[in-house]
Amino acid sequence: MKAPIIFFCILLLNVMPYMRPCSAYVNLYLSSKEVQKLLGLPAEMYYIRNDEINWYALNFSLLIPPKVNDLFFTWECSEGQKVPYSVVIKISNDAAIPNFNLNIASHGFIPTTTQDFAISLPCSGKVEAEVYISIILNVTLSKDNTSTLIFLRKKTCLNEMGNDYVLLNTLPEIANSSSIFYIAMSCAAILIVILGILIIIYYLKDDKCKSTDGSGSAPTTTTTTTFLAALPRNGLNASCYGSFRRIPSYSLLNDDRSKNLQERIAELTIQRFKVHLNNIVMEGTFGRIYQGSYNNDNGSEEAVIIKTVADHASQVQISLLLQEGMSMYAVNHKHILSILRVSIEDHTPPFLLYPFNNNTNLKTFLQKCKVSSEGVHHTLTTQEVVHMALQIIKAMQHLHKKHLLHKDLAARNCVVDDKLNIQLADNALSRDLFPSDYHCLGDNENRPVKWLALESLLQKTFTAASDVWSFGVLLWELTTLAQQPYIEIDPFEVAAYLKDGYRLAQPINCPDELFAVMAYCWAMNAEERPTFTQLHVCLQEFYAQLTKYV
Repeated sequence: MKAPIIFFCILLLNVMPYMRPCSAYVNLYLSSKEVQKLLGLPAEMYYIRNDEINWYALNFSLLIPPKVNDLFFTWECSEGQKVPYSVVIKISNDAAIPNFNLNIASHGFIPTTTQDFAISLPCSGKVEAEVYISIILNVTLSKDNTSTLIFLRKKTCLNEMGNDYVLLNTLPEIANSSSIFYIAMSCAAILIVILGILIIIYYLKDDKCKSTDGSGSAPTTTTTTTFLAALPRNGLNASCYGSFRRIPSYSLLNDDRSKNLQERIAELTIQRFKVHLNNIVMEGTFGRIYQGSYNNDNGSEEAVIIKTVADHASQVQISLLLQEGMSMYAVNHKHILSILRVSIEDHTPPFLLYPFNNNTNLKTFLQKCKVSSEGVHHTLTTQEVVHMALQIIKAMQHLHKKHLLHKDLAARNCVVDDKLNIQLADNALSRDLFPSDYHCLGDNENRPVKWLALESLLQKTFTAASDVWSFGVLLWELTTLAQQPYIEIDPFEVAAYLKDGYRLAQPINCPDELFAVMAYCWAMNAEERPTFTQLHVCLQEFYAQLTKYV
């Protein structure tokens, strides 16, 4: 009898390290420091608390900022018991993240004291991609019961990471407090000099503008300008022009919304893992437009355009993106590209999603239509130009019915597909993507100076009539294939130039009838400008005349 008892005791001694009493618990979580880094929240996130698995937390895919390379997990096994584990890491894109480093063994036992383990996931810097990372952890929480935990992560890798970020351990050390003082004083002196130069430039420009206003004479350049008095009036019938003055212009609109920005965003917010970035369509200093896809609630995938900003964008730029992107919130019209969804999870740069129907920016499309060394990409006929203008008018009519003003109507804020179907878009990121179209007149505000009505320039007054003025410039862009308006006029001189009665010149091959419509959009008095309803009647009549000969 003793032999079986001895054998059983030996077997029990070998198995005991793998047996755990009910008082032994496993905890695995993200520390408050790690959660602050990834989510911006001062709290711990538990995946396992006292052997209870938080499957809800495991369902979320956390976004890793491009500049974050190391992920830290905290774990422990109480009561000194041995709990075996194994870990496997899978990466979707080996070119973006060719190697990873795990500072623990791929299998072993969970430590009996509170410890951290880290996973290093540095980007190669050679490709730009969204990388999906799965951290698969197998843990034996009880006898004959192994649980598989999958931690989902997504990291955006950039081409320029090596230029944009500096490793902390390569920063020079500051020896003592005296060196800090001298560095601070040097920075302050440089800042004062820069501010002084900016103030001098501002006053010089201001004096220049004032002298132009007081002189009463117009600029001498006349190659791209004309007087309103020289407008052709023989194209359209007289009744159309008479209606411009008989019918009063659209009343002052109020663009205050019934819901605040936070409530609008909350209605459209989706989880970040449902959005997939494919390729960059346009890129500025801090703004980016991607083509991508979005998973609907019914499981289908929808092609979208995504507006976002880079990680180095300021909070002001992020706020401006949200405000301008939500400006046409809940506006449904076939000629308006309204926002579809928003993703602002994890305190990362927000994603603004718009429907994508193989369309492109109207301004870049028009520029490609110009004759180049490779030939003509596409030649726009007068009929096509008028048809495109009519679509924009319909969009603006609907917008004004909703008591909304656009305030930045231009080709850069429209999209077009291969069948010349136009959709009006908001102006989110336009200042960054088209910087030559915006100017600061010393008031610390970037504005589309050469598209604005005179009252918008001088008093910052925006009405339906000021949108009509901007439409006239947009119509000029269509006929010139997106030439820069008033290219020879200094932005500081535009207001004086317009006050003296000068306007854009009639483009080459532009019919008199079409240019007359533009010119009436630029009437000095806002009440003398046509409404979009009147513009639609006149251009529809002109379009009908054009189609008779086709």
